[in-house]
Formats: sequence, structure tokens, C-alpha cells
Amino acid sequence: MTHYPSARFSVAPMLDWTDRHCRYFHRLMSRHAQLYTEMVTTGAILYGKGDYLSFSEPEHPLVLQLGGSDPSALAACAVLAEQRGYGEINLNVGCPSDRVQNGMFGACLMAEPQRVADSIAAMKAAVAIPVTVKTRIGIDELDSYEFLCTLVDGLAEVGVDALIVHARKAWLKGLSPKQNRDVPPLDYERVYQLKRDYPNLTIAVNGGIKTLDEAKLHLAQLDGVMLGREVYQNPYILAQVDGELFGDRYEVPSRHEVIRQLLPYIEQQLSQNTYLGNVTRHTLGIFQGLPGARAWRRHLSENAHKPGAGPEVVEAAMSKVPEFCYID
Repeated sequence: MTHYPSARFSVAPMLDWTDRHCRYFHRLMSRHAQLYTEMVTTGAILYGKGDYLSFSEPEHPLVLQLGGSDPSALAACAVLAEQRGYGEINLNVGCPSDRVQNGMFGACLMAEPQRVADSIAAMKAAVAIPVTVKTRIGIDELDSYEFLCTLVDGLAEVGVDALIVHARKAWLKGLSPKQNRDVPPLDYERVYQLKRDYPNLTIAVNGGIKTLDEAKLHLAQLDGVMLGREVYQNPYILAQVDGELFGDRYEVPSRHEVIRQLLPYIEQQLSQNTYLGNVTRHTLGIFQGLPGARAWRRHLSENAHKPGAGPEVVEAAMSKVPEFCYID
């Protein structure tokens, strides 16, 4: 298990997207990118019937993102996560959805900085692995820099290991979660100012970053960058991360090679009664921008959900993309 305390580059936790199949696929393209689970609530872990902490060893370095507001429940979940082998715990203080607000966690917690600090303190007292926070720069009308600093002051006091800051505020009323990812304007300068005012805190930025060149510009000011939708929609960007951002210039696999490396995992998952489409839905963007990419997506979309669909569906879809139509 490897942990990069600075979280120099990470893939954002995305509900319904970054499940274990997605993370396994992403890991085939980058050894060093830090991966996150989807947000998992404390209630699901402590009282749910499923195994919400399951992951594959190759997914490391891997962070569990928790949703919750009860310090004791969060601490109990952190202990379970550490026992299972997670390298880090992250508290969600940024998700603006109604479902999350009704559970009293996510972005609405920004209005309760003491509760957030108490939660981090409880988890840090319970585990030895790093405990971090992902937050917004503000919520609703509570969007002053001073308001943000009140939250950060409390976190710094209890020794939070890192902050990942989505450089938009969240509107808890009036905007959908999707709109909250685009409508509030980005304010990277506010995140830069945080780093200047709290130089001893590890701070990474999230929101609106689409290229590694943009990531490098942020890394000149901050400790880390986090990409979300761009990685999901154009996953092969991960193949350049290790060389460009970590200086690890091994020979990266081609897009076709990535899919071939995924096939044994697909076979393993099929043997455990996983539907093919549950895995392949994460791969649809791998050939983005190349001849045959649309045919690849269409073949998987039309066939991966059928009963008995197996690796042959993936191979047939891959044959629709000329293998030597690009230079990686």
C-alpha cells in the first residue's frame, strides 16, 4: 500500500461513478494517482447489509470518503476502514444534494465548523492513517473568505492532514447537484490565498480542471490537484499523469492494451455474477476523439447489458477502433 501525503494528483470521489470497477480500470493507467471511493455514509457501513468497504488491492493508493456528522460514528467507521487496509479517510463537507442535506452531512456541515473539527479530531484519535476533508469555498450567502477561514482554523487546530477545496461555493437551495458543479463561478484565487495564509496545511484544489497543463499551473501554487468529470469522460488522461506529474516515465500502455489488461478482471467479476455492463460503463470514454470511438461506445451500450454477455462483447467492440490510428 502506498500513500502520497501531498495528494499531488487524485481522482475525485463521484457518486454512482467511482465504484470499485471504475477504480480498478483507472489504476491500469496510473500507478500514482490517488483514487477515492464514492461517498459512503456511516449508517451504511455500521448498519447496512452489504459490504460497503470492499475494494481490490491494486486500487491503492486508495481513500475512503465518508459521509456523516456524528463524530463517534465517523470514528467507528474510520477504525473499520483502517482495519480493512484503506490508506486515508476523507470527510465529505462539499456535496450539496438534498439527500445528503437531509442526512445532515456534506456541504451543509460548513455551517457547523465546530462539528466538523470535532469529527476530524475523533477520527484522528481513533486511527493512525491520515484524515482529510473535502469542502467548498462557501455555501449560500455564507461565502466570505472569513467564513471559510473559520472552518479551516478549526481543522488546523485539530491537525487535519489535508484539505481538498472545490473552488466553487454550493447553493443548498435552488440549484441541483449537477448545476452546483457548473453554475457557481470558480474562484481559484481564494484557494491560493488559503495556502498563503496556512502554509503548513496540505491543500489541493478541485473544480473545472480539464488538462494536465492546467494541473501544473495549480501545482505551482498548491500541493495537489483533483480531477473528476474530465477523468471519467476522458480516462486515458491518466496514462500521462505518472510521467508528467510524478516523474515516473515508464512505458505507458496503449488504450487497446489497457482494455486487454482489464479482460481478466472482467472474467473474474463475471464469475461472481457481476453484469458486464457494471464494469464496461466506466470504459466508454477510453477511445474518445479517435476513429471508431462512437462504434466502441455503441457496441458496448447495446450489448453489455444482455444476459450472458462476456469478454467477447468487449473484444468485438474494441475491434471497431483501428489499433494503430494513434500515437500515445
